Amino acid sequence: MDIPAPKPGMLIHGFTPYIPAKGEEYMSEEQYTHFRRILIAWRQELMEEADRTMHHLQDEAANLPDPADRATQEEEFALELRTRDRERKLLKKIEKALDKIDTGDYGYCEACGVEIGVRRLEARPTAELCIDCKELAEIKEKQLAG
Repeated sequence: MDIPAPKPGMLIHGFTPYIPAKGEEYMSEEQYTHFRRILIAWRQELMEEADRTMHHLQDEAANLPDPADRATQEEEFALELRTRDRERKLLKKIEKALDKIDTGDYGYCEACGVEIGVRRLEARPTAELCIDCKELAEIKEKQLAG
């Protein structure tokens, strides 16, 4: 399965997609720099969103007299907290990807060791598996789930 090349002007977390030079080695220093910038910008976005949520929860926390209003507010808070929890897990994946860039292991499948590919990494900068291994893992997951 081939991931299509990006369209001109398309941005990934504020960055133009990377176009490798003809004959450029996979995961060159320029590519590592490109993905480091994407991951750092994504991490910053998530941290700012977490700060906004914290302030929102503090500012909006009120003891509303109407039970329906209070229930609505509690449900909104619960939804925001679930979203932040998912983002917290994503932050861990971002940190892991940044560590892999530092060690030179970024961009290679953890299962089979092949190149994940620039386009796949731009679609999912925290990808740890190549397309084939990811599809296999999803098939196994579905079989185990029933």
